[in-house]
Amino acid sequence: MAPIIDETHDPKLESWVESANEPGTDFPIQNLPYSVWNTTNLNFQGDHVLVPIGDQFLDLDELSEAKLLNESLFQPFHYGDLDDGARSLMAIAQSPIHVRRSLRKRLVALLSGEDASLRDDSKLRERCLISREDVLNDGVPICIQSRDYTDFYASLHHATNVGSMFRPDNPLLPNYKHIPIGYHGRASSIVVSGTDVRRPVGQQAPTEDGGSPGFGPCKLLDYEMEMGAIIAQGNELGESISIEDAEDHILGMCILNDWSARDLQKWEYVPLGPFLAKNFASTVSPYVVTMEALAPFRCGAFERDGSDPQPLPYMDSEGNRESGGIDITVEVWLSSAQMRDKGMDPIKLSQGSFKDMYWTIAQMVTHHTVNGCNLQPGDLLGSGTISGPTRGARGSLLELTWDGDPFAEPPVLVPGTQRTPIELPTGEERKFLADGDEVIMKAYCERDGFRRIGFGECRGIITPARSV
Repeated sequence: MAPIIDETHDPKLESWVESANEPGTDFPIQNLPYSVWNTTNLNFQGDHVLVPIGDQFLDLDELSEAKLLNESLFQPFHYGDLDDGARSLMAIAQSPIHVRRSLRKRLVALLSGEDASLRDDSKLRERCLISREDVLNDGVPICIQSRDYTDFYASLHHATNVGSMFRPDNPLLPNYKHIPIGYHGRASSIVVSGTDVRRPVGQQAPTEDGGSPGFGPCKLLDYEMEMGAIIAQGNELGESISIEDAEDHILGMCILNDWSARDLQKWEYVPLGPFLAKNFASTVSPYVVTMEALAPFRCGAFERDGSDPQPLPYMDSEGNRESGGIDITVEVWLSSAQMRDKGMDPIKLSQGSFKDMYWTIAQMVTHHTVNGCNLQPGDLLGSGTISGPTRGARGSLLELTWDGDPFAEPPVLVPGTQRTPIELPTGEERKFLADGDEVIMKAYCERDGFRRIGFGECRGIITPARSV
């Protein structure tokens, strides 16, 4: 499972697509994530797999049609009953890891000019390269075709913050440091970035002991800044995936906003955990950044202190300890309807890092399958909220507006509901999300000696609840 750094990560590598060489781009030639888009107005009709490169998109379906990708690397329209582009992406996902690496090298060769076939043929370029602006304006991103969705709870900082709010004397339950906690989510309500999210309706806890529950629109609507892992090849029912092989079963990662109705959640989560408070919508970014592209940004797994138990052997390996983490910077931005009406820019609410997660992606995959559960290509695994040790690194409003700090010396644990709201430049305040608010999540990787790569954005605007 050791990450491989090769010639495709060379920081001196440049593309003849000039915009890919600009320092601030999310999509240099060293990145090359996958996405699926639908359009009827551009070079193609229907769903195609597009790879962003600078301010352009490279159309893999057209490359294949032009015989620049052979079928051993890219197989359009060969996967089940999904839409065309989704089938093509799933064909990539279910390919062996060596094939996925070969496809990356082939795309780098074409975009660097090492193979000049595309660069030197103007008609072919016109057919295979599409302006990113045109695609964003006229195309529709197609959501990852997840068959299943599991969301984990892998941040020690997040779990401690939330536990401290409700159990100040015992924030972490006894199992937390032994087992990656997760729940089975709802794949049908995963939506792609840019999709509006309707405020959910449901039951809320009684206002007094012995009273009847309330019913109506959620009053405490929140976001959760997460990363998602997309499963590549799965495993057979009854078999498991070892910690050494786990990352070969991951196609790549995307941004994930696990919207949360906190008042619904508080009432329903005992005894079986999240249900309607979570499954009304989960938003993903449209780009899958491959594990190969992330290789230069690997870091050690979360360093456990002397009082922490070590993972059980099936979730432990030298490779995971040394490079199981990924240093991804994550940011959450907010724009209210008033701010947009006044032409104001969004404000940044928080900035954290995926390297602060207590459990690694490989450990989540291994633990998910240790009982014989079969993962399938396209399945989505959510990391859980990404929160760090400081207030500014908290990945949800539930934590960000809470005045307690269990990591302070000594800990500052303010029980109950004492909160400091977020102040917006319009004078508005937020403890939780209001109708019209747009949440914008960003993620990127930076390291000295390598090109910066990004994940694009994950956006969603809250619309009013339906009438009840």
